[in-house]
Amino acid sequence: MPWNRFSGSLSSPKVDVAIDMGHPFLNLTLDGFLKIGTVAASRAAAEDAYHVVRKGNVGRHNFKQTLKKMCKEGAYWGTVAGVYVGMEYGVERIRGSRDWKNAMIGGAMTGALISAATSNDKDRIMIDAITGGAVATAAEFLNYLT
Repeated sequence: MPWNRFSGSLSSPKVDVAIDMGHPFLNLTLDGFLKIGTVAASRAAAEDAYHVVRKGNVGRHNFKQTLKKMCKEGAYWGTVAGVYVGMEYGVERIRGSRDWKNAMIGGAMTGALISAATSNDKDRIMIDAITGGAVATAAEFLNYLT
């Protein structure tokens, strides 16, 4: 029986913006904020563009609402990413090693911190800490595969 193979590579463009804040912690945190904030803002713009095209209603009000949503989503997810990257860096510095455990601890701390900022429910904070740790660990393991 003949075998067919598919071979190839997929690469995305890499864009780095270097802003030197004077300390690696600040550099990494700002980099995470900018990259993920841009992704979140782009997602919000694409989602609203879909709704505008679907409804066929293009207007100044829609543009303002889209811009507000882009700023809000970009700031929120950029902040979450910045906190996570900073936490992971701090854990790495404290532990003195670079492995998946830093992602797990950093994700759990980020989930708990973001949740505590928006809720006083202890169960919700714990669930968000577990979720943050699990997602960060899974992402780290996926990075090891590539």
